[in-house]
Amino acid sequence: MKFEQPAGTNPIDQLALVGKPLDRVDGPAKTTGSATYAYEQRDLPASPLYGYVVGAGVAKGRITRIDLDRARKAPGVLAVITAADAGPLQRVRRNPAHLFAGPEIEHYHQAVAVVVANSFEQARHAAGLVQVDIARAEGKYDFPAAQAQTSAEEASPKDAVLGDFAKAFAAAPVKLDETYVTPGHAHAMMEPHASIAAWDGGKLTVWTSNQMLAWGREDLAQTLGIPQEDVRLISPYVGGGFGGKLYLQADALLAAIAARVVKRPVKVTLQRPLMFNNTAHRSQTIQRIRIGCDRDGRIQAIGHDGWSGNLATGTPEGATQQTRLLYGGANRLIRERMSVLDLPEANDMRAPGEAPGMMALEIAIDEMAEKLGMDPVRFRALNDVDFDPQNPERKFSQRELVQCLETGAERFGWNQRSSKPGARREGDMLIGLGVAAAFRNNINLPSAARAKLDGDGRITIETDMTDIGTGSYTILAQTAAEMMGVPLEHVTVKLGDSSLPRSAGSGGQFGANSATAGVYAACTLLREQVAAKGGFDPAQTQFAQGRVTQGEQSRSLAELAGADGLSAEDRMEYGDLAKRFQQSTFGAHYVEVGVDVFTGEVRVRRMLAVCAAGRILNPKTARSQVVGAMTMGVGAALMEELLVDKRFGFFVNHDLAGYEVPVHADIPEQEVIFIGDPDPTSSPMKAKGVGELGLCGVGAAVANAVYNATGVRIRDYPITLEKHLERLPVIA
Repeated sequence: MKFEQPAGTNPIDQLALVGKPLDRVDGPAKTTGSATYAYEQRDLPASPLYGYVVGAGVAKGRITRIDLDRARKAPGVLAVITAADAGPLQRVRRNPAHLFAGPEIEHYHQAVAVVVANSFEQARHAAGLVQVDIARAEGKYDFPAAQAQTSAEEASPKDAVLGDFAKAFAAAPVKLDETYVTPGHAHAMMEPHASIAAWDGGKLTVWTSNQMLAWGREDLAQTLGIPQEDVRLISPYVGGGFGGKLYLQADALLAAIAARVVKRPVKVTLQRPLMFNNTAHRSQTIQRIRIGCDRDGRIQAIGHDGWSGNLATGTPEGATQQTRLLYGGANRLIRERMSVLDLPEANDMRAPGEAPGMMALEIAIDEMAEKLGMDPVRFRALNDVDFDPQNPERKFSQRELVQCLETGAERFGWNQRSSKPGARREGDMLIGLGVAAAFRNNINLPSAARAKLDGDGRITIETDMTDIGTGSYTILAQTAAEMMGVPLEHVTVKLGDSSLPRSAGSGGQFGANSATAGVYAACTLLREQVAAKGGFDPAQTQFAQGRVTQGEQSRSLAELAGADGLSAEDRMEYGDLAKRFQQSTFGAHYVEVGVDVFTGEVRVRRMLAVCAAGRILNPKTARSQVVGAMTMGVGAALMEELLVDKRFGFFVNHDLAGYEVPVHADIPEQEVIFIGDPDPTSSPMKAKGVGELGLCGVGAAVANAVYNATGVRIRDYPITLEKHLERLPVIA
């Protein structure tokens, strides 16, 4: 069905179950260990073998010789497979890097072989016996050096240009011109990239950990050169993704190739170092931001140049996206440029673009407010707009930025903040408060589902949607139960199988709103079938307590389903909705930090997120998403950084010992407030995404709080103690 703003009664608006903070329906399976993840699948056509990936030991070069003899003779080994055994492999659009090296090597730890053996230990042992000779080539691994040679001045069709930025900036009485640096980040999800592949004749089934099964199915089929209908991906549970499992990765491809060679199911998981160097990461960025204001604080000119690095076949990090939409300004110059590097592939990571972009923009906004002598909350509110600054005719469907800022300021006690940095001290700690706006675009994607009603009056929902720890099972069950008027426990949700109707998938915070809208469409069609079978008028029929009622007539769903049951499949589509409205989500992050005056150590003491993302379908699962995003933002602000060996082109800290992420002791109590105004232009659910909004702006709020505490402005993330220790105020 095509989405149109509902003119009459919308069953979802009953809110008997939708909008309630219900427990996750998949919780018992996960807490008892009965939820099977990719590497744990047991329902296989035969006992599986184990594959172990050998990664390239150089970042760029050409394989001149591979000695496999010792590995092939090792105990338990059935095969040692290289690209020469794989047959022709196609490069797909969504993967800039080849997933199997040979003879050319494009980046460090690119797969050069996979060893297949009876046990994991045997495969690992034999992998150490593979000898690879490589003619090393010169590569580009130093992003700042490459960025310095990448000019922003040559025009690009993707540049956002409005008015005369240079003239307006030069004439502005108050100016800011600063450069900000963000490092590369790793997804580092708990469940590694893992797959089991099995062939049945020419048919391939892969149990894998993947966020977007339709994309994965398409790309695996294209890479192998087989029909898409011969590929099935199964991924009922995903132990975290953050964008790192959006696309086909080496584990799935190598498992498929290995299983074809040995004619048995093969399990492949990427060991933790390969997760860092073999798969994708968030790119480093260098961002120059220029803002010119009149003396009243209104932005007259805003410029944002963003540079990032990637493989020649990749794309730049979209770190200027939010600057195109978040604040007004008649004269605008917004550009993105990419420097070619030979580091591993840079690709989507949670809130791609806005996450690192907001880390820069929202420090710049604070710095500009200080130059004006204006409260940073007031400065942001003053430059709010209700239209797309690049296209004033295009209005936002909703825009609650100021409401979020003001709600957060009151709740957090912002009026207690001293505008003078370094003014508040408690013992050895300098205390500071920081704020940042939150922004992330809302995306609606077509999404399909199948709704079945059986003779017991129970509902089954089927869709290839995935649950990456976000609560998809729960909100889809809530949607179906609301639409069909049954208890939540009478709904079964089947997800994560590419043979089911194609959903939006999980990514870009588009999954929840889009996938529930697809379930809405299927249930609407099922309601019509049920009503027609009972002789009811669908427009006048009520579905509640497992019954269908119109006036004095009432019949049970079980009775109307009959012995054969009923089934309906439909897909929600949005036509030109994105052209008619700018749909975005907004919020505000408030942070309090303490900085040890002697050591420079930063401790986050309080955090508040205020989020406006349409109707919140389940406040409990939504809060969990925002809390996780806030935690991720603390990591980005204070500790996360992929350290590049600029001589040899690899990430040195490629494990969870060297790549630091926040732990429980780093995170205080986090408060989340939802401004839950339904957005009727978004979907029949009137919802939007929220899982990435909770990240956007957190890093800047921490940085601004550190500055308020110390008076030391750091523009190079992460904010580690050595960057400000020598500049801390002298305390007697």
